[in-house]
Amino acid sequence: MGSRRQLRWVSLAAVAVALACAHPAVRNEPPPEQQAPAPRQRHEFQRGVASYYGNEFEGRRTASGVLYNSRFMTCAHRTLPFGTVIRVTDVETSKSVVVKVTDRGPYAKGRVVDLSLAAARKLGIVDRGLARVTVEIVQ
Repeated sequence: MGSRRQLRWVSLAAVAVALACAHPAVRNEPPPEQQAPAPRQRHEFQRGVASYYGNEFEGRRTASGVLYNSRFMTCAHRTLPFGTVIRVTDVETSKSVVVKVTDRGPYAKGRVVDLSLAAARKLGIVDRGLARVTVEIVQ
C-alpha cells in the first residue's frame, strides 16, 4: 500500500515538473514601443455638384431598403456602398456635413451626391438648390 502511494506522488511530481518545463519563461523585458497612429489625412474622393431631395420623397423606400426621412443626415451616391459615411464640403463656403449613403443617385449629369433636406439645410444650399462640393470618405 505504501509503495502505491509513493508511486502516485512520484508520478504527480514528474507531471508537475514536465508541465513547468513546458511553460515558456517569463521575461522581464519592457513592452515594445508603440508608434503613435498616423494623423488621418483627408482623402478627397470626388468633386462635382450636390443637390438635395425634395419633400416628395419623404417616407419612400430608398435603394438600401430604409425609408427616406428628410430629418436624417443621409445622401444618395451612385457607387459608394450603403452605410459609407462621407463628408460633403461646399467649395464656396467651406461648410461641410457628414452624411451616410442610404440611396442611389443622383442621376442628373454632373451631380455627384443628393443630400437629405436636413443635410442641405446644414450645408446652406437649400436656397441655391445646387452647390459645387468635394466628397471625402470618412468611414
